[in-house]
Amino acid sequence: MAAEELTKVTRNGQVTLPAAIRREANVAEGDILAVRLEDERIVLVPKKLINKNQSYFWTKPWQEAEQEAERDIAEGRVHAYKDVEDLIAALEQE
Repeated sequence: MAAEELTKVTRNGQVTLPAAIRREANVAEGDILAVRLEDERIVLVPKKLINKNQSYFWTKPWQEAEQEAERDIAEGRVHAYKDVEDLIAALEQE
């Protein structure tokens, strides 16, 4: 863990995060940080934003389906088909 470092609040309340802290927290230019006050401490938490057009992926039903698919793959419940016609033929036999 990086040692405690000092920084200065500049005009408009801006603060520069020391390089060692940025590296350890994996924070880069343009990243989003949540800011909150906890017991007289200012806490910064790196956040990742999700594009609105991809938000469906993070819904509970979608994530449950993703987990089910990962279990199926891990347990070998998958099939490979040489082409689309082969896949359709297999689906029609079910």
